[in-house]
Amino acid sequence: MGKYIVVLKGSPREKGNSAGLAEALAAGAKQVEAEVECFYLHSLDIRPCDACDLCRENKNGCVIDDDMQMLYPKLLQADAIVIASPVYWFTLSAQTKLCIDRWYALDTPQGNALAGKQFGVLLTYGDSDPYTSGAINAIRTIQDMTRYLKADLIGLIYGSATDPGDIQKQPELMEQAFKLGQRLGAVNV
Repeated sequence: MGKYIVVLKGSPREKGNSAGLAEALAAGAKQVEAEVECFYLHSLDIRPCDACDLCRENKNGCVIDDDMQMLYPKLLQADAIVIASPVYWFTLSAQTKLCIDRWYALDTPQGNALAGKQFGVLLTYGDSDPYTSGAINAIRTIQDMTRYLKADLIGLIYGSATDPGDIQKQPELMEQAFKLGQRLGAVNV
């Protein structure tokens, strides 16, 4: 049986550049018979963490009744989680960060429920440089997060793409995303 991969698309543009990379990654994963489920975060009702800490007391996790309740079991089931986000104002998009902030409920006294998971990251930005665009901030955030989670950051693909569809004009980035999908989807990484 193949691996199960959850892809979180964090762009407000359903067919944006980071979503294009996500589709290439999903195609690569499916080619090696992984099961891939993509979620378009902009269309989901995900509210901010209330910092109520009831998730620390409640054995059922977060008490906020929104679409994260549907995503939590998917994240727990996943062998790999892919974060696909444009870089907005020098870091991850608000949609992406909102979802990640709610992972706080998965960090219990028994350990983090995402520990040991594999992660892939796909980032696009409008500038030509990862430093001046702020992509480096998003990269460092992901690196710190996966380190904290004791998770495996398997691959990080990023590149400049301003207008919708620009990423398809960069076959080398699309191929890198496809290959990352194959790598994440392979039974033995």
